[in-house]
Amino acid sequence: MTEHLGPATEATSPAASGPAHPPAGPPSVDYLLGLGDDALIAAQRLSEWAARAPEMEEDIALANIALDQLGAARLLLTYAAEREAAGRDEDALAFLRDDREFRNCLLVELPDGGFAGTMAKLLFLSAYQVPLYTALSGCADDRLAAIAAKARKESAYHLDHSSLWTVRLGDGTEESHRRMQDAVDEFWPYTAELFDADPAAPVDPARLRGEFDATVSAVLDEATLRRPADRWAPGGGRTGLHTEHLSYLLAEMQVVHRAHPGARW
Repeated sequence: MTEHLGPATEATSPAASGPAHPPAGPPSVDYLLGLGDDALIAAQRLSEWAARAPEMEEDIALANIALDQLGAARLLLTYAAEREAAGRDEDALAFLRDDREFRNCLLVELPDGGFAGTMAKLLFLSAYQVPLYTALSGCADDRLAAIAAKARKESAYHLDHSSLWTVRLGDGTEESHRRMQDAVDEFWPYTAELFDADPAAPVDPARLRGEFDATVSAVLDEATLRRPADRWAPGGGRTGLHTEHLSYLLAEMQVVHRAHPGARW
């Protein structure tokens, strides 16, 4: 596994407690962008497995999970564009923003480094998204609640799929166990950012940590894997401070749209 280091300006901090009383009313544009960008960048990373997965069934499964994330991204970015009211649509937000304008967490932008890395990242992301979308499905904003209710069902499948593969690899051969443990160790520090305090969040991120920890710990125990200690906690993605990997990902994702502005297919 390759160590991923962000830029020197990247903030580092442990997970913090969220606001005691999250705001009511419509969500902020930045909050919607954070949710949408998480899904969009996760979809782009998962799509890299197209025709490359270890078996045909998994090739189809990962493509479907990528499409689930992309579908959620479209709904969230469309809502963000409407709330922004600056003349941009979902395509403009996806393809015409630079890396510093993206609000995704660092976890989703990191290269997977292999199939075990993909499953570790998907386990952590879906174990976070399930309680997040569950909570948001009951929020005061009807539009966001409806999006979250749909995305929650899909995230539950993503969690089940990544859990099964984590157990299969962790409790498999000596080599598969080593690779899965290396992946868990590599990406675990990036989970802390998911629970950083956000005064604008309709749901207090700190409320999600207990269910996330319980879910992940149960999967790792069954997989005979060790949960890493909480030490180094990189962050900054929510404020536009990203690793160098996002720039390369965006260059590939945005090249056609930027080369042919205004084109219709």
